[in-house]
Amino acid sequence: MPLPSFPPATPPWEPTRREGPLADLLDPRTYRTALYVGLSLPVGGLVFALLTSGLLTGVVTLFLLIGVPLLLATLWLVPALADVQRWLAGLLGVRFSRRTPPAVFAGVLPWLRATLADGMTYRALMFHLLQFPLAVLSWLVLGTLLAASLAALTVPWWNVTVPVTWNGGRVVFAGTALLGVMLAGAGGLLVTAGVLNLLGRVWAWLAFALLAVGRAEASAQREVVALRRAAGRVALGDDLEATLADLAGQARAASTARAVALVAPDGTRHAASVTSGAFLEHPALRGVVASPPPGGADVGYVEGGCLLATLPVVAGGTGGGTLRALYLPGTAPGQEELAFLLSIADHAGTALHAAELIRRASEKAGEQERARLARELHDSVAQALYGITLGAKTARATLERDAERTRASLDYTIRLAEGGVSEMKALLFSLRPDALEEGGLVAALTQNAHALEARHGLTVHASLKVEPPLTPAAQAAAYRVAQEALHNTVKHARATAVWLGVRQEGTRVLVEVRDDGRGFDPAALRGGTLGQRSMRERAQGVGGTLTVQSTPGKGTVVTLTLPAAEQTATPQATAPERDEVGA
Repeated sequence: MPLPSFPPATPPWEPTRREGPLADLLDPRTYRTALYVGLSLPVGGLVFALLTSGLLTGVVTLFLLIGVPLLLATLWLVPALADVQRWLAGLLGVRFSRRTPPAVFAGVLPWLRATLADGMTYRALMFHLLQFPLAVLSWLVLGTLLAASLAALTVPWWNVTVPVTWNGGRVVFAGTALLGVMLAGAGGLLVTAGVLNLLGRVWAWLAFALLAVGRAEASAQREVVALRRAAGRVALGDDLEATLADLAGQARAASTARAVALVAPDGTRHAASVTSGAFLEHPALRGVVASPPPGGADVGYVEGGCLLATLPVVAGGTGGGTLRALYLPGTAPGQEELAFLLSIADHAGTALHAAELIRRASEKAGEQERARLARELHDSVAQALYGITLGAKTARATLERDAERTRASLDYTIRLAEGGVSEMKALLFSLRPDALEEGGLVAALTQNAHALEARHGLTVHASLKVEPPLTPAAQAAAYRVAQEALHNTVKHARATAVWLGVRQEGTRVLVEVRDDGRGFDPAALRGGTLGQRSMRERAQGVGGTLTVQSTPGKGTVVTLTLPAAEQTATPQATAPERDEVGA
């Protein structure tokens, strides 16, 4: 589900700084508000009349068949008329999100249960009931102010044509009094415009509070979606910088904060949400601050009248910095939003801790690999070089005295050199990247056969003709199963020769590993060895099967059967068939 890019309703405008006495009269919002207030009385009266008449008529005629349809029609009018009210609220600057299209009509009773269970129905009904009396009050206030202002402005006309008496005498305005009354009328117009804008804000906030579609529900939905995405991003853990940037973006998108930043303990910024540059450069979003206790939040005012919420980021039990959310003046986070931001901070701490663990594991793996290579070189190549040195020295010492012994020493030296070369090849093969990703299954098995011959002196008869049509998962499973079977041949079978083959038979691909080793009795190992169970699980994971046939003294045959993937138009890469894989 995509994260909504807009709130369920855009709040009405904030009060702007007015400059000059004519600001309200020159503001176009004043006239839009006047139009809304002018329409509120007839619209509110019509809505009030429809709902009250429908409700009363339905109750009175409830004992007749017509009563129930009237009540249902009145209930249907409540959300329908609310859509009209939302459209009219656009004159006040309030913008509502689109309502979710209704599902397919499933019957009267399901619709009735859903409508009565929806809190929006009761909020809309409350707005309909409040609109008419509030419209009457608005008309009375504005009508009185406007009538008084117009009467004062038109005093030169009615002062002559309309007699005004007071205590039996006629009142006539002249000179300074006439000018004062007219100025009072002009001031009355300014007051009327100001009151009109004030009433507009009252109407706008009332519409926003009662007609916004699922404000709390939409906010909770955005937070759930953001947390789900954040958890998925942290679990992926491919790039720490991108993960933290995504977490900051999710926190800003699902909250009312204008900017969100993740800051390290030393005050440097890990990541920040994508928003206006002015807010991202706010000094509160960088620098060292006191971190709140785990599970807590620190909310306070900062430079520019903005509100800053600071939440702790805990990475593996230690301080990982802070999450900082910056709010516009007049905006403050609620407890639910702070709890959501704290969850995002926890995800950030998990991402930092996971990155640290990966770094340590990588360093540890590097150390272990270097130690393994040192052992391999010491046990094989270094020993071979030492033997070569001894053989060469012996040959040099006996070169003039004993030609036969010199020849034997040179033969011994050559054999040691060849063994050292084979061992070095095996080490180089083990250091190369996985050939399965480079050239496919045939290339990977060929490389493995080379390493097997070089390191253990086995004769490998390979029948690797055409790259089989396998999915990437099946290809990886085939390689690992063959690798395990070859390893078992060296470790347990004490074989001198191995036959390795890959072929396709109809819709199946067969991978076979056979040796001439000592074999074993499958019945004596109920359930198979740990290696066999692992190979069977790999085969079953990609829809294949594994069979192991063995007889004591007659070798072992391991056969993996996999479903062939659908052929594509691209020709399969071929490899020259080899009877043996030599070093």
